[in-house]
Amino acid sequence: MTAETVAFAGVAVVLLASSLAVVLTPNLFHAVLYLAAALVATGAVFLLLDAPFLFGVQLLLYAGGVVTIVVFAIMLTERLVGQTIRSASRYLINGAVISAAVFVGIVGFLVQAAPAGPRPVVTGDVTVALGRALVGAFAVPMELLGVLLVIALVGALYFARSEP
Repeated sequence: MTAETVAFAGVAVVLLASSLAVVLTPNLFHAVLYLAAALVATGAVFLLLDAPFLFGVQLLLYAGGVVTIVVFAIMLTERLVGQTIRSASRYLINGAVISAAVFVGIVGFLVQAAPAGPRPVVTGDVTVALGRALVGAFAVPMELLGVLLVIALVGALYFARSEP
């Protein structure tokens, strides 16, 4: 067992535990903190896969930016000042059954797949190829995603505003 395998197992345990805590925690603020831990663990997976650019993007955009926006939205919404926000985990049994079915399907697929050989060594800078891919064929979807995020932000501001 290599050190990379042990590191991946540790990151996987942290990612699984924090992801479960996000959906099972009744306090919304604590759920956002667990979400931050899950996003950082996802970034660690990218780092273990020799993708330092994606690791940096994951930390800056998601773990830093999105979580900060959500925390400010929770803490600065006027209607919720002084109130504890509780989220109920409805349909917990249904979600657990569906999650177990998906897990069994993925494990079944992995068991039937042929074992992969050793990973090829990454040569050169992958960031250049990733940048060309994003600016090339995926430029329009990336721009549409940016527009969608701006629309979501404007919608959140509309719902969070105080009534005149």
